Amino acid sequence: MAIKTILCIEDDRFIGEMYVRSLKKAGYDVDWMVDGNDGLVAARNKPYDLILLDIMLPERRGSEILAALRGSGENLVPHTKIIVLTNFDQDEESRLAMEHNVDAYLIKADITPKKLLAIIDKLAQV
Repeated sequence: MAIKTILCIEDDRFIGEMYVRSLKKAGYDVDWMVDGNDGLVAARNKPYDLILLDIMLPERRGSEILAALRGSGENLVPHTKIIVLTNFDQDEESRLAMEHNVDAYLIKADITPKKLLAIIDKLAQV
């Protein structure tokens, strides 16, 4: 599956700008939302190939967005890959439950833009 369109839901301005700049430079079409409500609306109203989803967001947490998109046995974004990017330390049970509904679960502190682009390339080949 080719990945061309990306929705970045990230409230940290520095991190968001870094991701968006790197992704656009790599040729992706990127939309960026800084709060959970706007992110959920965007994810529901426009088809994206990939969603980069932060967990700790204003208005609506990333886990709530994930539950709305892929919870209750119904996948509202069946053709969209989802990568959770977080620095939030979750308990093992919560993390495992979330990993079940995403294509990758990454810790922001470990991910450089170059590593993120490599992970996106790998997801595109799956």
